[in-house]
Amino acid sequence: MQYCKTITLRKRILKCGMISLYLDYYPGYRDIISMKTIRRESLGIYIYPKPQNKREKDFNKVMIEKAEAIRCRRFESIVNERYDIFDKKRFNGDFLAYFYQMLQNKDPKWRFVYEHFSYFVGGKCRCEEIDVDLCNKFREYLLTAKNMRNGRPMAINSVAGYWSTFRGFLNIAYRDKMIRTNPNDFLDKIKTIPVDKQSLSMEELRRLYRTPCDIDVLKKASIFACLTGMRRSDIINLRWENIKEYADGNKYVEFYAQKTKTRNLIPITMGAYELISEGRKSLYGPVFDGFEIDMARKPLKTWLAKACIRKRITFHSFRHTFASLQVELGTDLYTVQQLLAHKSVTTTQIYACHADPKRREAAERISSMLLGDDGKKVTAQTKKTKNCG
Repeated sequence: MQYCKTITLRKRILKCGMISLYLDYYPGYRDIISMKTIRRESLGIYIYPKPQNKREKDFNKVMIEKAEAIRCRRFESIVNERYDIFDKKRFNGDFLAYFYQMLQNKDPKWRFVYEHFSYFVGGKCRCEEIDVDLCNKFREYLLTAKNMRNGRPMAINSVAGYWSTFRGFLNIAYRDKMIRTNPNDFLDKIKTIPVDKQSLSMEELRRLYRTPCDIDVLKKASIFACLTGMRRSDIINLRWENIKEYADGNKYVEFYAQKTKTRNLIPITMGAYELISEGRKSLYGPVFDGFEIDMARKPLKTWLAKACIRKRITFHSFRHTFASLQVELGTDLYTVQQLLAHKSVTTTQIYACHADPKRREAAERISSMLLGDDGKKVTAQTKKTKNCG
């Protein structure tokens, strides 16, 4: 492996006349996080090419000293990484502060994991304290922990998700050299329990659509979720600016999913567009103005009860409804995967089990022979048996 041998402070004249200071790495420095080879690094420090007075000369002197100090720190960091020397200050740093910094712009689950871990360690934890024993104790804590919002015991699948997120964070901390070793090599997973993804049938969806709802925006958001498969977080953040008309004359919802941070493009019918446009007051802003998370709890249950739907339906069930109905109606798995923005078709296949025509055909083979084509039980002819004794 080739290591960077020298770091030189160099100057470059800009078009504006000022001089930019930058670092020149030789033979190149590979960043351990991005794994990209860095040969030059702009410092964002500029000096006068020909200082005219004492003030400009003093300014140049101070800026060059700052640039030289950065050069020394960069070289020291490279030497430490080359010989696996840990920065003592970083190693003794506040692990919780680092955790809190990393959870920004992450899935909301990260914040829940942070809150549980902070409670577990009593609000104090240094990076050097992270080891296998501490992590295993946190695993035991999660298995018996209660939901911090309502005080109820957490479902095992939620616990498994929190534990998986924490283990993923340990990988990041080790990559950033905040911890000396990676405990993940010695930590066991928490097994999940397969759950039935509840969804509405077409008849139930029609019944729900025809049933009046006390909160109009809740009904619009719910039906739109069934028509597009969008998550609740994306429904809440959806703006009129995200609905665009393309060259083919049709309308599409173009947005970045909050959970996956990926770009999604979902076609919508004119009927769906008219549904959400009814009573529209502005050309810009939120599509479902006034829609709040709390509406997806008690008000949703009330509406479902009015529609005589007894299933345990949540707002996320409308996404499952979209997927299940698409598969039942013959949409191929690849298309459904793209509409739902699943990374793997394996996730999409969950919705295909009950809609698989081959399974239906297999189930009918013996049934048709036993019960007959008309669905009535065939009476077996009684036969006399000879006594062989």
